[in-house]
Amino acid sequence: MDSSAQARAIAVIPARYASSRFPGKPLLDLAGKPMIQRVVEQVSRARRIARVLVATDDDRVAAAVRAFGGEAVMTRAEHRSGTERLAEVAARQGGTIFVNVQGDEPLIEPEAVDLAVETLAEDDEVALATLVTPIREPAVLADPNVVKVVTDFDSNALYFSRAPIPWLRDGHGAGAAAARYFKHIGLYVYRRDALLDFPTLPPGELEIVEQLEQLRWLENGYRIRVAITEFDSLSIDTPEDVSRVLSRLAAQERGSS
Repeated sequence: MDSSAQARAIAVIPARYASSRFPGKPLLDLAGKPMIQRVVEQVSRARRIARVLVATDDDRVAAAVRAFGGEAVMTRAEHRSGTERLAEVAARQGGTIFVNVQGDEPLIEPEAVDLAVETLAEDDEVALATLVTPIREPAVLADPNVVKVVTDFDSNALYFSRAPIPWLRDGHGAGAAAARYFKHIGLYVYRRDALLDFPTLPPGELEIVEQLEQLRWLENGYRIRVAITEFDSLSIDTPEDVSRVLSRLAAQERGSS
């Protein structure tokens, strides 16, 4: 077992400039700082993070990261996912634990990052870990853009789905009292060997049907350990999301003043 008191990880933030929905998103100005800077600063506050790298294929993103004192690494442009980009970085690094932090979550909580690292570190048999948060609103449960998770008795993921799982067969009967629903938080922690394996794993039918990359791990026999957190992600996927994040940032600044 890794000592959770000592285990520290390398955090990697994949950041592409090109985006069909939101070109240039990593450099979006959020109250005077580019979004990628806010993500780096938040992750750097985590106690279990030894180093924060921004992995990009664009010189503009790399230059912006270096301008605020961050560390950027250039990666190939042809990667099909952030996980593949992370694997390229891991192949060049000497670390044993890597954290995949989404570059569009400027409000990521350092404590959530620490929890994910500790969840992996406490069990040598676990190759991947991730986070979930309880779903308390029916509209969130019904939203196909919100990924839901069910787990086994040992807190390993059984399945990820865009559908409401578990399904209440009898509606609001006796089973409803026992039903708990969890939203997946897109923060992953990997052991280096598992991460290097990912680009070689074939996509399966479930991944293709649900369009959820994390199902590739399950279909290829990997276990994903899940930890519950009260942190709920607020990502910027479209220009319409910017105002929500700015409002949250303003509220945080008022609270700290």
